[in-house]
Amino acid sequence: MMTIQQNVNLLPYNTFHVQAMARQFAAVRNPGELDEVLEVCPPQQQPVLVLGGGSNLLFVDDYDGLVIRNELMGITVVQEDDEYAYVQVGAGENWHRFVQYCVQNGLGGVENLSLIPGSTGASPIQNIGAYGVEVKDVFHALEAFHLGDRERTTFNLEDCEFGYRESVFKKKHKGAFIILHVTFRLSKKPRFNTSYGALEQELEKMGIQELSLQAVSEAVIRIRQRKLPDPARIGNAGSFFKNPEVDLSVYQQLKKDFQNMPGYTTGEEKIKLAAGWLIEQCGWKGYRQGDAGCYEKQALVLVNWGGATGRQIYQLSSEIAESVEKKFGVKLEREVNVIGSHLR
Repeated sequence: MMTIQQNVNLLPYNTFHVQAMARQFAAVRNPGELDEVLEVCPPQQQPVLVLGGGSNLLFVDDYDGLVIRNELMGITVVQEDDEYAYVQVGAGENWHRFVQYCVQNGLGGVENLSLIPGSTGASPIQNIGAYGVEVKDVFHALEAFHLGDRERTTFNLEDCEFGYRESVFKKKHKGAFIILHVTFRLSKKPRFNTSYGALEQELEKMGIQELSLQAVSEAVIRIRQRKLPDPARIGNAGSFFKNPEVDLSVYQQLKKDFQNMPGYTTGEEKIKLAAGWLIEQCGWKGYRQGDAGCYEKQALVLVNWGGATGRQIYQLSSEIAESVEKKFGVKLEREVNVIGSHLR
């Protein structure tokens, strides 16, 4: 019989390392255990939160409900042809461990996503991305378990409605499913994506003459380790805000007042701004308020220097967003999922 624990401190289960108590907590290792937990604690009777690596959320309150920690493991090649290998990965697997598996086995497509914290099951929810690559580029399908009717459903690429850091699981299906496993389509004949400026420079600095999966992955790891704090040492959830998109006309107007403002074309008459640059221009980089702060090497990352509460970090994020809107007229949207009774 599954053990459902009462009043569990979630500090070890979130990379911000903030204190928050869960009224009920269960770690599930297979679909059978998940079914058992939901039999005893039906979602109709209390809120349910599915927790993976805890690397993209901020608790601002205790959680008055059931927290299910997804620990479904396994990495298996389920199909292959001359071009591709289809690899099925348990949702509880560590994302970087899966990337390393691909690099070591000569499977291309996720090397640019090295060292992103969190679990594999969370990767399609967030459509994680870095250095010119997003999960949707290698996604094939996933199987998910509906918390309400306890039925399994398969989602293909189209079903997931991927967007920039978006998917159907953050919109109409938010909180409705727990992902069991994800299948990725990986290339046996890798085509490298190194057009991102910082990545090109890093590979050059490493003296790489011939590109390989190992070289690209190592370059990404080096960049991330320099720019971003290790969550094991300093509490954080990576990029706290999304890079905002504005109309080309808005960007052109902003450039008149802020000539150095970077911008990246994303589509028809749209420009993506660098949220970190906007925040830095407002003087927040390296700022500290008690134990809540803005990382000194990357303004986009909010940190917990030890004893900050979720509310203190949330309050700091609100002040940062207000200052950016006041200076640039641009609204910042949180990338991190805020878990609380009334704060969003």
